[in-house]
Amino acid sequence: MTAPLSLTADDFALFGLPRAFAVDVAELDGRWRGLQARVHPDKFAAEGAAAQRVAMQWSVRVNEAYRRLRDPIARGAYLCELAGVPIEAERNTSMPGNFLLQQLQWREALEEAGTVEAVSELETRVRAESRSMQARLAVLIDGQAGSTPDLHAAAQQVRALMFVQRFLQDIARRADMLDQA
Repeated sequence: MTAPLSLTADDFALFGLPRAFAVDVAELDGRWRGLQARVHPDKFAAEGAAAQRVAMQWSVRVNEAYRRLRDPIARGAYLCELAGVPIEAERNTSMPGNFLLQQLQWREALEEAGTVEAVSELETRVRAESRSMQARLAVLIDGQAGSTPDLHAAAQQVRALMFVQRFLQDIARRADMLDQA
């Protein structure tokens, strides 16, 4: 028998996953497909409009949870907030000096990049740094052998990753502009 779904369940409970930053994406994808098979509105076509509306609400809920859990930055923010440590990205933009210096250097490099290849090279460096920051976020949230989670530092790391994500969008726009020239 399939377990009943609860609208009040957090995203991890909805997907039957432990609350952790480390997520097996293939397992998440499989559980998403299974949940969608249970709640898809087409499955309730014979049960009338009311049942289809409820199924649509469930389908939206499952899709929102899936997107949040699949995105490492959103997942990190969600875990911090579940633990009572809000990200406050709009109000708290303070960052360590070395991070701000790195941001300035990247911005200068992007402004100076005159070719698609130069922009691509910068993108490669920034993506590598983003992966490194995500690995650090995993340790801050999940802990590691001998370390305990530090959700306040994790919240700051999430905010930093949000900056990096926006910068990657700027890089993509610059590459498009150069590609069209």
